[in-house]
Amino acid sequence: MTYVEQEIASQPACWTRAVEVAGARADALPRRGERIAVVGCGTSWFMAQSYAVLRESAGHGETDAFAASEFPIGRGYDRVLAITRSGTTTEVLELLGQLPSSIPSVAIIGDPTSPGVALAGDAIVLDFADEKSVVQTRFATTTLALLRASLGEDLAGAISDAAKAVEVGLPVDVATIEQITFLGRGWTVGLANEAGLKCREAATFWTESYPAMEYRHGPISIAAPNRAVWAFGEVPNGLAEDVARTGAAFVASDMDPLADLVVAQRVAVALAAHRGLDPDQPRHLTRSVILDG
Repeated sequence: MTYVEQEIASQPACWTRAVEVAGARADALPRRGERIAVVGCGTSWFMAQSYAVLRESAGHGETDAFAASEFPIGRGYDRVLAITRSGTTTEVLELLGQLPSSIPSVAIIGDPTSPGVALAGDAIVLDFADEKSVVQTRFATTTLALLRASLGEDLAGAISDAAKAVEVGLPVDVATIEQITFLGRGWTVGLANEAGLKCREAATFWTESYPAMEYRHGPISIAAPNRAVWAFGEVPNGLAEDVARTGAAFVASDMDPLADLVVAQRVAVALAAHRGLDPDQPRHLTRSVILDG
């Protein structure tokens, strides 16, 4: 079994621990009413997108999500939250070093020995969710589970669904599928982006991702037999029928959308295996992007 397969399977247990950490480290997390920015790179940025929507929707305060390289230095925030598995990603470290001292920062990090721990004003270490694999799975979902719990969500149902997600049959045939478009609404747009990235990283597979209501504004043009459209969470009225008319498969689930992302992670690994690829050694990728100069 590959590292990434083991890490995918461990997610229900990791989320359970994340709920405990959310309670124990509530002092470091954004407070109700604060105007905050959440930053990350790659997968971490997509988790930031999901959390930003969830936090605002729950009435906790204005929340923006940025790729770390695109953070608007000079814009006023009450707190900056950085998500970084390795704690060594160049763009995140540079941003933490550039923040004015008047803006508190906190980082959610997998590696307690990384430089990000010292650069952030405070750090929440999820070392139990850190990974050996290059491709992120459990660290990202555990971070979002922690953040959802911090907003007062009861994650019992999500954790139960995750236990099903690591064993349920896959909703697409990896031997015949040639393309998947992932869709989301609200907080699940970030999950759709992440699902697409997983398939590209692990299996060099053609995926796209969009807000669900944008899909009919052009992207539906590539829908066809042997392709699939996978929606996370709420499905807009008429979308399934419109996809069916193209001959593409339509995938949706009643599970918690974060658990449905676990299924998409498994599809990415299965696609890699079908293509004779090692998902623990994805092409052109390293565990952390560390830039020279």
